[in-house]
Amino acid sequence: MFRVFTLIALAFALVLPAKEVTAQVTAFRQAVAESAARDEVLAEFYRARDFQGIWTGSTGRDRTRRNALMAAFSEAGDHGLPTGRYNPDTIMAQLRAATTPADQGRMEVELSRLFLQYARDIQTGVLVPGRVVSHIEREVPYRSRLGTLTAFEQSSPAAFLRALAPSAPEYTRLMREKLRLERLMAQGGYGPTVSAGSLAPGASGQSVVNLRNRLILMGFMARSATQTYDASIQAGVQRFQQAHGLVADGVAGAGTMRELNVPLGNRLQQVIVAMERERWINRPRGTRHVWVNLTDFTARIVDNDRVTFETRSVIGATQGDRQSPEFSDVMEFMVINPSWYVPRSIVVGEYLPMLQRNSGAVSHIEITDRNGRRINRGAVNFSRFNASNFPYSMRQPPSRGNALGQVKFMFPNQYNIYLHDTPSQSLFAREVRAFSHGCIRLNDPFDFAYALLAKQTANPEEFFQSRLRTGAETRVDLTDPVPVHIVYRTAFTNVTGELNFRRDVYSRDSRIWNALAAEGVAVRAIGG
Repeated sequence: MFRVFTLIALAFALVLPAKEVTAQVTAFRQAVAESAARDEVLAEFYRARDFQGIWTGSTGRDRTRRNALMAAFSEAGDHGLPTGRYNPDTIMAQLRAATTPADQGRMEVELSRLFLQYARDIQTGVLVPGRVVSHIEREVPYRSRLGTLTAFEQSSPAAFLRALAPSAPEYTRLMREKLRLERLMAQGGYGPTVSAGSLAPGASGQSVVNLRNRLILMGFMARSATQTYDASIQAGVQRFQQAHGLVADGVAGAGTMRELNVPLGNRLQQVIVAMERERWINRPRGTRHVWVNLTDFTARIVDNDRVTFETRSVIGATQGDRQSPEFSDVMEFMVINPSWYVPRSIVVGEYLPMLQRNSGAVSHIEITDRNGRRINRGAVNFSRFNASNFPYSMRQPPSRGNALGQVKFMFPNQYNIYLHDTPSQSLFAREVRAFSHGCIRLNDPFDFAYALLAKQTANPEEFFQSRLRTGAETRVDLTDPVPVHIVYRTAFTNVTGELNFRRDVYSRDSRIWNALAAEGVAVRAIGG
């Protein structure tokens, strides 16, 4: 536990001749001014204070601030932050070694710099996400550095520092699970791996014993002495499969075995990455919002932190140009009986080569000129064109077989990503559902529409169906636009607070972990 540190009284605070005190105060302020000049924000903050300190003095408030900051630094590891840059013992040793006013002035500014670094790390993340993974298009809600330092100086230090971390319930739950897994790691982790390639009910032997023990240590099975793959192990396997997004058949097949044998350290990495991701989205999500977790292949409507609707989804394929991006926006309207305006990348990358081989290809899609007029494809020599000079667009009219199905949900964005129906229903039966060009396909789009419309009409189903029956393309605005968050979480908690894991389908979290490790974040085991 953190112990309260006490600084030696600063030299200029001692009883000294007036001229010497004045000289030392002048030296302190000069050092503050020179050190702060390297940072525009710190220079402005200290200039407004006539270069007086807030950390290194001998007053009670200065001591309170120092102690609160050191206490926060000592808990940086709990939040998955780089502990090396916030080592209280190292910092206090530097403070004690600062025996001259000039040294103390430099340490004054250094403490403010460390405070601002800590505030940014714990509020909005250690990393800049788009620099690590280009598909993360998230606008991180960075706070004003000057505003943060000024507010801290005027606030209760301990309370201010406690309030810096995300207040979202998910962040709190993830940190609780992180600490639990770290204690488990100190006790030996999950135990031996299961060497068998697969196991089914009725099996016996050492692999079954190892399977039993791992399920017990993971919390999916009560303590048992069974050495046979009996009903208790089968139920434990099913619970494990449910918590890992696997088909819950109770059989430990190859896919289940791969997930069962993932080391505890890797699971901790996933949780730490999830906490970093929570910091990137550290702003109100909306009392009602849509939450699309790409790794879970689901789309949910959340009201007051409670899931009120959920459906399966299909996400972008794993090829780089088809992966679904991560971003937040606001859903403004839905289109019933939509046309599909084929993205340019598909027009020239997929359909133009087909048309060059056969002008009658993809005949269910209209070819239009720049004014939207349908052209006679038989009169066009498609071999004259390439991806850069093809002058036409392509549109699929509304129909049951339309690529967007019979409804799409729009939150206009520069990535041309939206949620929509699909005629390809068979894909929703797959365990891994990464097949689209980037948009999010919904398994139950009509029910999703009803849930959204229930806030603005007494009979949402009839409202929707009456417009669907016309066959005409119809825009329906949402009276209250709904925030949409497209996220990527390989570790998250469910509605009852239980930890879930998913596969890193786009290999994004592995890159994020490597970047965090390069900044000094590490997996640890803790006792107690």
